[in-house]
Amino acid sequence: MTAEPDSAPEALIACYLRDYPAEAADELERLPRHERLALFSRQDLPVQAGLWEQLSPDTADSLLAELPGEAAAALIPLLDPSLCARALGRLEPARRESLMASQDAALRSEFERLLSYPPDSAGHLMDLRPAALRGDPSVAEARQRLAQLRRRELRQIFLLDEQGQVRSVVDIQDLALAEPDARLSSLGQDLGAAAAAIDPSAQIIATLEQSGAEELPVLDVQNRLLGVIRARSLLRSARDNALADMQTMVGVSQDERALSPVGFAVRRRILWMHINLATAFLAAAVVGLFESTIAQFTALAVLLPVVAGQSGNAGAQALAVTMRGLALREISVRQWLRLLNKEFRVGLLNGLAVAASTSLGVYLWSRSSGLALIIGISMVLSMTIACIAGALVPVILTRLRQDPATSSSIVLTTVTDVAGFFSFLGIATLLSGLLSAG
Repeated sequence: MTAEPDSAPEALIACYLRDYPAEAADELERLPRHERLALFSRQDLPVQAGLWEQLSPDTADSLLAELPGEAAAALIPLLDPSLCARALGRLEPARRESLMASQDAALRSEFERLLSYPPDSAGHLMDLRPAALRGDPSVAEARQRLAQLRRRELRQIFLLDEQGQVRSVVDIQDLALAEPDARLSSLGQDLGAAAAAIDPSAQIIATLEQSGAEELPVLDVQNRLLGVIRARSLLRSARDNALADMQTMVGVSQDERALSPVGFAVRRRILWMHINLATAFLAAAVVGLFESTIAQFTALAVLLPVVAGQSGNAGAQALAVTMRGLALREISVRQWLRLLNKEFRVGLLNGLAVAASTSLGVYLWSRSSGLALIIGISMVLSMTIACIAGALVPVILTRLRQDPATSSSIVLTTVTDVAGFFSFLGIATLLSGLLSAG
């Protein structure tokens, strides 16, 4: 069989692309986009698949986006599922949905699994389009490729080896100041800190603080680049989490917004309103135990909110500090004993200080040294219990694998109210001989 005049060069090119995909990928990336697409489209599917997996992420993405729909749909089943899933994730939503819909149910399900990451995880927060170059291009070539990307937020360039693993990272400032003929590898630095896709945002924040980096690459188990976490995304996530915690601590759904429909807000709040009602009845029951004491000494009823308010504030302070420590991984649940000891001493010392001021104020108001003594003792006791409870509630929730922000303030309010009422009225009953009937 005699080949046509143009078929011999094409056959040689096809053999080169098939047998040396890594080297061919470097050459392919140097071509203009339209020439690259034309050459790639002329190859058989197995050749395309081997070549595509060797390309840098940006080049691979552009080919998957620009290939005709039927050609791209036929290529996808031959590709490495994890690499293909990440490329699909970086495409425009309409194009991604179209290509995924063209695949069979099993492959589509696999892509959906690979593309789904837990909320507030590194995989959920990362930018899926990091600047990554394969091989060792010159500075001039790297600048040319980056100019085609037109991404203003780029701060780092990742250099990949033939297996797609991260070899080093180049700062964009070093690239801008380097000589055009210098090789990019001469500017590369060790990767340093990195994150896994399932790492929570609290761990990412801690890693960034320890490393002093502005961006954090996200790698898979094979050290291949998945994406990069930028400070803007992390700050937005931290803001959203802080606002969500403010709501969940008081029994409001994270999904509710200021102008959410009334029916939606009622459904989300009503359960915790009833739980709060039950805890209020519990606190009222404690007061009811000392009904005769209150009836005999009416000044006690006036001072009840003072004790409950101070203990509630002390517990809220301990709760806020503990939750921050857990969120930023400054402490772990295994350090609960140290935490308990610290909050016990804080509650005791603050209780003594507040008790002295409260006793003086009560004495000047009532001229009753007995009442001043009773409220002073109860203030120390209730504030100490409140600080301990404020530290233990989030630790216990975390130990039970629950979100420590979930309605923790409702639980804490119950504890502090019961502790405050019981200590004040209980001590008043025991020391009733020091009181004058009012």
